[in-house]
Amino acid sequence: MLLVLAEEHKEHLGFLTRVDAAGKLNVNTETVQNGVEGLMYLMTESSKMMISEVDFQDSVLVLGFSEDLNKLLLQLYLDNRREIRQILSELAPDLPHYHNLEWRLDVQLASRALKQQIKPLLTLKLHLEQNGRRNASVFQTDPATLLHLIRKLEQALSEMKTNHCRRIVRNIK
Repeated sequence: MLLVLAEEHKEHLGFLTRVDAAGKLNVNTETVQNGVEGLMYLMTESSKMMISEVDFQDSVLVLGFSEDLNKLLLQLYLDNRREIRQILSELAPDLPHYHNLEWRLDVQLASRALKQQIKPLLTLKLHLEQNGRRNASVFQTDPATLLHLIRKLEQALSEMKTNHCRRIVRNIK
């Protein structure tokens, strides 16, 4: 998988080809900051996607760097990709996740006023876990509302399978 850089990132990384050891002191701070941010983006995105050596070289090749600079960037990537992934995983938020679900179906068949009444009620107890702590939430609903909720969740799940959402989720991770 190749890493596709935006034109802005290519421009920021382009200063590396124009700067040599003697001219580094004559570069303004904004150019240096943009170059460092470009390098950070290149390294973090490559580490997120676990790009192979060949794919990394192909991704950097389009930037027009010298062969020595390409090898230096590849070595920098190979030396630091595990550490970058570890730091990124530590920065990721710990969201609550599913642990268990208990449910009960109650049906009221009749009452004093109505002898032929059928009133179903579904009670759900959702157990979530976050940071090693568990908490439970209790919900009560009728079957029609539950079916509506199921349809909406299935619609959201199918939306997550689109290419657009996959790209967004991949960039978040």
